[in-house]
Amino acid sequence: MRGLLLCCLVSLVANENLRYDVSLNAKKTYEYKYEGEVNFGLDKPNLAESGVRIICKVTITGVSEQTFLLQVSELEFAEYNGFEDKNGYTSSPNVTKHIAAELAKPFMFEHVNGHIDAIRAYAEVSTAVVNIVRGILDFFQVTVKTTQNIYDLEETGIHGKCQSNYAIEENEGTNDWTITQVVDVTNCKEKAAMYRGTAITVVDKLSKERGESVISTMGYNYTIKPTAEGGLITRAHGLEQQHFSAFNVKGGSFKMEAMKNLVLLSVNTASAISYGPMESKGDIVLKFEDVDINIPIIMQNLDDPAPKAIELIKRLAEANSDGIDSETTEDSIKVYQLMRVIPYEELENMWKQLAENPKYRRWMLDSTSEIGDARVLTFLETRFKANDVTAVEAWQTLLLAFHHLKITPELVEMAKVFLKLPFSKSNTYLWHTVALSYGSLVNKYCVYYTPCPVTAVQPLLDMATEALRSDNKEEMVVALKALGNAGHPGSMKTIMRYLPGVAATPVDLPLRVQSAAIQAMRLITTRDPHSVQDVTLTMFLQKDLPSEVRMMAFRILFDTKPSMALVSTVTAHLLEERDLQVASFAYSYLKGFAKSETPDNHWLSTASSLAVKILAPRFGRLSYYYSKAKHVDWFDDRWLSGISLDFFMLRNASNIIPSEIMSSEKLHMIGRIIELLELGIRAEGIKDLFGAGIPGFKGNFSMSDLMAIFSVLQKWETLEDDKPVFSVYSRVSGQEWFFTDMSKETLRNIITAFSPTAWKSSPLLTVIENLQRGTSWDNTRTFLTWETRYFQATTLGLPVEISKYYNSITAINFNAKLAFNPPPTESHGELGNSEITLETDGFAGCNKDFWVFYGINTKLFQSGSELKLKIPSAVPWKLSAKINVPEKKFELDFPPSKVEIEILSIRSDLYAVSRNIEEPDLPKITPIMPPSADPSNEEVLQPNTWYPTSRMCYEYNIYGVGLCMEYELKRQYYYEEYPLYYFLGYSNMALKIVPAQTIKAVDKIHFELDAGPSRRPMSARQLLETLRRLSKKAAQQMNASSNSAPKSRDSHHRHHDIVLEVQNSTTEAVFNFKAFAISENQKPEGYDAAMYCTPEASIQNAQLIVSQVEANTNWKMCVDTSLDAEAKAHVRWGADCQTYDMSMKATTAFLNGSKPELKAKVQWNRISEYMAEIGKRIERYIPGVAFLYGFSQENERNPEQEVSATVVAAWTDSVEVKIKLPEYTVYKAVSFPVLRDSQWTYHNMTNSTLY
Repeated sequence: MRGLLLCCLVSLVANENLRYDVSLNAKKTYEYKYEGEVNFGLDKPNLAESGVRIICKVTITGVSEQTFLLQVSELEFAEYNGFEDKNGYTSSPNVTKHIAAELAKPFMFEHVNGHIDAIRAYAEVSTAVVNIVRGILDFFQVTVKTTQNIYDLEETGIHGKCQSNYAIEENEGTNDWTITQVVDVTNCKEKAAMYRGTAITVVDKLSKERGESVISTMGYNYTIKPTAEGGLITRAHGLEQQHFSAFNVKGGSFKMEAMKNLVLLSVNTASAISYGPMESKGDIVLKFEDVDINIPIIMQNLDDPAPKAIELIKRLAEANSDGIDSETTEDSIKVYQLMRVIPYEELENMWKQLAENPKYRRWMLDSTSEIGDARVLTFLETRFKANDVTAVEAWQTLLLAFHHLKITPELVEMAKVFLKLPFSKSNTYLWHTVALSYGSLVNKYCVYYTPCPVTAVQPLLDMATEALRSDNKEEMVVALKALGNAGHPGSMKTIMRYLPGVAATPVDLPLRVQSAAIQAMRLITTRDPHSVQDVTLTMFLQKDLPSEVRMMAFRILFDTKPSMALVSTVTAHLLEERDLQVASFAYSYLKGFAKSETPDNHWLSTASSLAVKILAPRFGRLSYYYSKAKHVDWFDDRWLSGISLDFFMLRNASNIIPSEIMSSEKLHMIGRIIELLELGIRAEGIKDLFGAGIPGFKGNFSMSDLMAIFSVLQKWETLEDDKPVFSVYSRVSGQEWFFTDMSKETLRNIITAFSPTAWKSSPLLTVIENLQRGTSWDNTRTFLTWETRYFQATTLGLPVEISKYYNSITAINFNAKLAFNPPPTESHGELGNSEITLETDGFAGCNKDFWVFYGINTKLFQSGSELKLKIPSAVPWKLSAKINVPEKKFELDFPPSKVEIEILSIRSDLYAVSRNIEEPDLPKITPIMPPSADPSNEEVLQPNTWYPTSRMCYEYNIYGVGLCMEYELKRQYYYEEYPLYYFLGYSNMALKIVPAQTIKAVDKIHFELDAGPSRRPMSARQLLETLRRLSKKAAQQMNASSNSAPKSRDSHHRHHDIVLEVQNSTTEAVFNFKAFAISENQKPEGYDAAMYCTPEASIQNAQLIVSQVEANTNWKMCVDTSLDAEAKAHVRWGADCQTYDMSMKATTAFLNGSKPELKAKVQWNRISEYMAEIGKRIERYIPGVAFLYGFSQENERNPEQEVSATVVAAWTDSVEVKIKLPEYTVYKAVSFPVLRDSQWTYHNMTNSTLY
């Protein structure tokens, strides 16, 4: 009993001395077995996946109380690529050897209170390998609290500084603790993550309320054995799962599963280990290495890159010279990667080797733009100073280079030099590009560095200040547009100096400068919205300012996403607004926002809908003669994507021509807003030229209206010299990249160039002479449009990457030669008396490659899922043309189609990919869906497999050519994976021109248009009588000779002659069009169309006759039209126009003497079965569409072979629409804005007041 009591006492004392907080004993050596594995796929059966696995033995030995050495041995690296039931992990000895060589030397780290710090390694060890060690050490980054069983805290781990939740359970039998740790890796305060290429997009925070495109979970399980020195990890398991979708993860997602295990093998007494000098590699948080070099969609050996780049550039230039070889286009990505590692000295050597060849020169300049660091700036600076590039080459290369430049303070400082180089100002468009591109660079700089230093934008502020001081209007616009691209909040004070109504010292500036100043605030709206709101609201409320200024200020004000209170303030002032231009613009913009569905407008939409209800009675019926701002959008929560469109038309009270027209499109996708394209045109001088109206303009666009417009344009010399005729600009991704002003001097030069007196010095003469000698042009451009990437740490220490790449290659080449008979000698006016012959051949096309990669990407290996989309398009041609100008005759000849030509195709597939640096030319690429033996055999198809194929061709046997459309799709669908599964699988769609079987050989395809002068027209009755008589004669001769084949052929020839007689016996056609297949020594075959005009008194009559010219056929189509009190058309077709017929009629009248009424009716007696079937489909489709648009329906029987529609202007602001079909009638009253007559409009626009 006493012994038992002693044992219990000893055990109690021992337990009291045991500790659970994780620690390492500096006097011991710990051996663990480590295994890490990561897989990528869709987590569905029968779909391919990829992955990597690392297995090794880890030895940890103490150096001092807090310092330890880690050694890795017995390493094995394996790859997985394929299907679960067929493939397993395959060891990669070469990669194992490569990684083991770097892991052979020890790593040093500090371990204090369960946390890792100060990792050190030999200098030659790469970051990729250090990250693998971080994945191992991450198991020892755990906080154990002995006083709480459940607790949470914020701590640093491999994913960054994140929130962790702990739960502790004790095994009463062994006294071991089981600790569960869950890390919130999605909402880390300091996350081990990085973006590339997304600076020009806007984060849409509210879209996260609709759904997520990436979600992650991370959990650890530890078994802790208590010891006197501290808790000992005997077993640990980590599991990280991530779901990614290009849409909402609720509708299906790719899946990453990273799993790792650590098992204690032994604990021994430590022995001394020798080691050499080491350098700091940072803390436990994962570090990213050479992300710009490690392109995820390719892997190649980057040793000695310059010769490889030269070889690839030459090969690509030759392969894509006379067309585009879509099989080689992906090699352009390899060139970009090589260019990113070539030293600057080698770049200069490459330039010396390639610059003399125009093809190689273009490819090198385009590829140089993708370098993205100081080397490209130095290279371009050297070119600018040496003047060995043209202005066009300079602005194209600089534009792309700045777009892809990495953003660091040093590079922004280096870029300033281009604003001072004399070559930058040697060309107007080059100077525009330099200034605008530098502004874009500052904009991206401010995304990554907050607060953004004013020194970055200071050169542009100095430009704006100097332009204002010197009263240089052109430089004012350039500086303001560059500031607009920059979007720096520190530029507000400078911009305000240009703004009317807010400038401390008002300056009289033209509207185009004021407009540029207002638009210069467009990107500051997201960085300092309150300052922009103060300025724009102040301008909008000043009613003495020009209408255009107030409307533009209103647009920028709403870019700030104003609050409900601010929208209410604007609404209250609009109720008192007397300028109808401003009122119409503001109301229409609010009305568009009131219907908005995109997340970024969620609150603004609510506020705008209330404003519209208040303002509708006052401004809801203003017509389109007033300024308008239209906003429409669409957004779908399942896709987590949408699009929005904006259109702005700014007018003033004294001009009929709008002051400015703008349109823009935005793409909403996975939590970001991408401004796709914005176009704008500003009418300056031309607006003043037309003034408030056009004398003699009636509005029906008749010849008299056109002459009225022309007479106004002839007064262009009265325009002001310092005011542009009009201005045009374009923005991409919110950044203005191009603008130009058409000045009066430029217009004068163009008119002078076409003047007969300037013929000898005209550039037109030079062009004509070059074309007479024969000219050729060959231009191929490659452009990496998108390179957007997102990197995030995984628990294994391997960075996971989501990347999108979009590369485009465009090629245009042609040969052309012109001949003139007689050739012009004195003026271009002589061309009107010449016959012009053109011989040309060439090619125009492009190839677009798009990739989405989701997986692990390091410089040693890649593993993941990869979507590849290729869209090649091609239009080759070879033709001869003849234009007889005096006779208004145009002829076009094509050779027959001998080979299949793919005009457009779309090919895509999703793959499981594995690549490694030891075997870069042997990647493992497996289509995610298994190959199927025969899609028509249902037995071989898996459940949920969809495999539609189709090939539809329409052959024109007369011409020996056909048009085919084919598609082949392969999908494995799951309803819970909608809409993702729409895009996962193999797709191939193509549109092709193919050779077709012909009865006889075709030498060429001939088109002819004859629009020569007509003789005196005969009446419609005379024409029809002549046609009837000669057609009867032709039929009799055809019947008389139908007994034998030879006679039949002769009769066909006589029939053809009779058709010619018909044409010769009547008035000449207004135009005649022929499409013939020409065969040697044989009659042409094809179609002949003639248009006749036979006016009678107040009736306008026209006839169109289309005849098929071919043996054994008398197919024709006859269309008779007349226009008097009503418009009529009668269509007949078939044998001698007798088989089928249809008639159409439209009339206008006044119902009950006051209500305007429009009636339209379509009737048919006989139509083809195909047309009847199409009509039935439309009849079945209309009720559903009509219901969606608010139409009512009555099921009543109407005439069987008739469709009619009636529109009655029931009130001044609405019409009643009624459509009758054989089975039912649909009807609705439709409201519309008030339209006034021209006189009322001009009067009200001039007064511009409501009362």
